[in-house]
Amino acid sequence: MTDQIDNAETSAPETPEAEAPELDMEQEPAAAAPASVTAPKAEEAPKSEYQVLARKYRPKTFDELIGHGPMVKTLSNALESGRLAHAFVLTGVRGIGKTTTARIIARALNCIGPDGKGNATIEPCGVCEHCRAIAEDRHVDVLEMDAASRTGVDDIRELIEGVRYRPTSARYKIYIIDEVHMLSKSAFNALLKTLEEPPEHVKFIFATTEIRKIPITVLSRCQRFDLRRVQTDELAAHYKRIATLEHADIEDEALALIARAADGSVRDGMSLLDQAISHGAGKVTTQQVRDMLGLSDRSRIFDLFDRTMKGEINEALELLGAQYALGGDPAVMLQDMLDLTHWLTRVKLSPDAANDPGVSQIERDRGKEIAAKLAMPQLTRAWQMLLKGLEETRIAPSPIQAAEMILIRLAYAAEMPPPGDLIKKLRNDLNKSGNAPQGGGGNGGGGPGPRMQVVNGGGAAVAHARPDPLGEPEQAPQQVYAKLPETFAEVAELLSKERETTALAIQLKNYMHLVKYEPGRIEFRPARGARADLSSQLIKTLNNLTGHRWLVSVSEREEGAPTLKEQELEELEQRKADASLDPLVKAILDGLPKAKIVAVHLPPGQEETEGEQDDSGSVYDDAFYLEGDDEL
Repeated sequence: MTDQIDNAETSAPETPEAEAPELDMEQEPAAAAPASVTAPKAEEAPKSEYQVLARKYRPKTFDELIGHGPMVKTLSNALESGRLAHAFVLTGVRGIGKTTTARIIARALNCIGPDGKGNATIEPCGVCEHCRAIAEDRHVDVLEMDAASRTGVDDIRELIEGVRYRPTSARYKIYIIDEVHMLSKSAFNALLKTLEEPPEHVKFIFATTEIRKIPITVLSRCQRFDLRRVQTDELAAHYKRIATLEHADIEDEALALIARAADGSVRDGMSLLDQAISHGAGKVTTQQVRDMLGLSDRSRIFDLFDRTMKGEINEALELLGAQYALGGDPAVMLQDMLDLTHWLTRVKLSPDAANDPGVSQIERDRGKEIAAKLAMPQLTRAWQMLLKGLEETRIAPSPIQAAEMILIRLAYAAEMPPPGDLIKKLRNDLNKSGNAPQGGGGNGGGGPGPRMQVVNGGGAAVAHARPDPLGEPEQAPQQVYAKLPETFAEVAELLSKERETTALAIQLKNYMHLVKYEPGRIEFRPARGARADLSSQLIKTLNNLTGHRWLVSVSEREEGAPTLKEQELEELEQRKADASLDPLVKAILDGLPKAKIVAVHLPPGQEETEGEQDDSGSVYDDAFYLEGDDEL
């Protein structure tokens, strides 16, 4: 037996399995522990060291948030005054910072300061146990729930059961529900009572991209914050700071392209920035970003738009084909032309828009040049055609063919004169020729066809066609009023004269609060119940009736005068009050207790002498109506 043990002891060092226990027995535990812990970390560190930029630079305080100043100010004042809501709802596009903001709010409400004695603050310390636990997503009293995967009423019932218990260590128990619009109708209904009257130690924070899908009963119980898209220049400055921290050399124009492609979403732009740094190996140029995003050269878009609007379709198609061969997306190129059309329209209306600091020098120079050559009707027509063509390109079997057809359509439409120029030309031709003779005229001979006759009225020449006797029967020409109405009431009277405009006259009397009136110009505030197209219909009708050009605008800031109907009712009430003071009327009312004055009509010829009495002591003889008494 002893020989067997000796043999085992001598053979033990030769086997790897027996070597480890023997070393553990001989070494001290304190020395063995670091060897077993640090070695794996040294091997795993390179694998887990890198984080995407969107996570690495996620804001941890309100000061690091960009573009949400109004929300930060509201929360700051609420924390200082103690007016904290029990539920918040954060809404906005993807990647705007809803979940990040919810976590910052949770830290601000539960922060206790470095010394452990602090209160809720708009500037969480970041070093206390609650701030660190919430930042590491391991706090037991801050519960995050994904409503997209937990949509049922059972999940909400489980949440409600936990609401009753006080927080374990924090000041508030906070429930963060992301994509809350994904909850079912039953789940929303189950949450309503708890959401309206939660315990004082509970706060709810909802985040959603579809605010319209949340029931109004839930929204009315929450304090709502709309996180708006971040401006392009602010995004570009933010990405430049991050690129500096990452020791990446990126051109300013490349950053502007990334910010524009982000479309107001901070996270989308961070992902593109991360991709661009990897694509350029730390040094990123504008052309690299264009290739990565599939964008066309900005100067090429100016050339493409300019050639198309000049009608040089062959050159325009060659430019389009060259950009497509380089990897440009036809839909993206049309989108760039659409954005360019909008920007040129702004430059046309306000030349100072070209001097914006975010506009490059080539855009500033070419923009002013092209905008000066194009008329406003051409720009608006190009916008409509490109907007419609962009939809066609996205659903077309061959996007490049669809884009070519849209450019052809736009080039030929650009050669057409504006409708206003055609009308002016027609009027000038008619004025030069005078009244067309009965036997000839517009056709240049005596054959059949429409004859043109000029009718002067209201300072404008209006052409009426006298059709051929064998054709359709001649229609009566529309009456044109040469004199413009002097008052707003005369406008209503003018509309009331024509059967076709009676409905518009009713709208004018009942639903228009006049702000300002001048002959040919009306500014009003619409009342509830007014037609949505009241101003446009009024312009069209008054232009036809008077032969003059009218300007009708809607004011949202001014209250305006009472409507004509309200003025009539007020005048009627005043007449009733004056009539009730008349001796004869007063005697009748005293004798008939149930009688009341319904209407007051002065006798003909007494409107000017309303305050004068005749020999009988009353101007209201046979001029008022009473009702309400059986003895009448």
